[in-house]
Amino acid sequence: MQWSNSLSTRPSLEAAVKEVAQKSLESLGTTANLGLVFISSAFTSEYSRLMPLLKEYLPETVLVGCGGGGIVGMKDDGKPQELEHQPAISLSLAHLPEVTVTAFHICAEQLPDLDSSPDDWCNLIGVPTTDNPQFIILADPFSAKINDLLQGLDYAYPNSAKVGGLASSGPNGNSAGLFCEDRLCEEGAVGVSLSGNIILETIVAQGCRPIGKPYRVTEGERNIVLELEELVSSDQMVGGIKQSPLEALQGLVQNLNEQDRKLAENSLFVGIVRDEFQQNLKQGDFLIRNLIGVDPKAGAIAIGDKVRAGQRIQFHLRDANTSAEDLEILLERYQREVSFETKSTNNATALMFACLGRGEGLYGKPNFDSRLFSSYLNIPISGFFCNGEIGPVGGSTFLHGYTSVFGICRQPS
Repeated sequence: MQWSNSLSTRPSLEAAVKEVAQKSLESLGTTANLGLVFISSAFTSEYSRLMPLLKEYLPETVLVGCGGGGIVGMKDDGKPQELEHQPAISLSLAHLPEVTVTAFHICAEQLPDLDSSPDDWCNLIGVPTTDNPQFIILADPFSAKINDLLQGLDYAYPNSAKVGGLASSGPNGNSAGLFCEDRLCEEGAVGVSLSGNIILETIVAQGCRPIGKPYRVTEGERNIVLELEELVSSDQMVGGIKQSPLEALQGLVQNLNEQDRKLAENSLFVGIVRDEFQQNLKQGDFLIRNLIGVDPKAGAIAIGDKVRAGQRIQFHLRDANTSAEDLEILLERYQREVSFETKSTNNATALMFACLGRGEGLYGKPNFDSRLFSSYLNIPISGFFCNGEIGPVGGSTFLHGYTSVFGICRQPS
């Protein structure tokens, strides 16, 4: 298995495509059966020309990609670079022996009902469950019905990793752009399944830290939390006094230090525990969702997801320092728990799908997430800044916000 990546900032589409194709092929040193391309929204008016130009250099390569408000790739000096709001193209090529690469484009009206047989989803993708495929998914933010797609893929392929993001545009809100094989796709989702001698591992950095104690939802309706009980046991399973969410939140905020109280005014979120059986919770075990609003009269809170009685939740805070610490904790954990040798720097790769709300706007300096990742894993990295990030939490795949999701492709050890 071999991977390569090249990044171009040439303002001419023809020149940029030529540069990334020639450099990536030269670095790969062999034929490529997979290509992933991410192109800046600065080229929006020329999106329809991208794939025909790439196919001139890569006629036999399976190609998928999308447009982004920011692009991630490797500089000539071997360091990753995040290019926001400027012309850029990032091209990753892979030579994947003993791996079957299957590209797909799915429109929303093609999706089976969520109560359909897993076979219907397998027929849609064109890959049987027994192949145990790994998925890279890129979707239009408006037309893809991405939550239904992810739920269906989890149902049909429960043991398969799924990563990706929603295509994004620039500040003017231009077309996001999806690419599959030789064409521009105007809607839905595109992607590839990778089956065979390959592993896709994931890191989902949601950029939050828990505050206070966890609670169990004792009453909820749709996305409204009506009543909570504080979990008081060491295994975080035994409940205490029941109270309204607003009472719990007010008590929590009063006990925060001044810096965190100020942060809670604008950066307060709710984390939902996804694994019902996990007792000792740690950072990264929560699905982070927005705190949408508060009903002072009822003492209820509304969050950006459905809730039900019995779920455990915990309030979270997010800022630049927390985001950096969260990613570093997850990278250290990955390095400790998943050991693999890189015989060279190009026998594995990483794909980075980061929220448009991260990057230089969050950290105050460029290349933060990608450089931090590279300080732990010296492999090529590419990707883009998304309108939403796709990655697993607690065994299921979700659409996230304000997140950096990394997919690490490598051979089995």
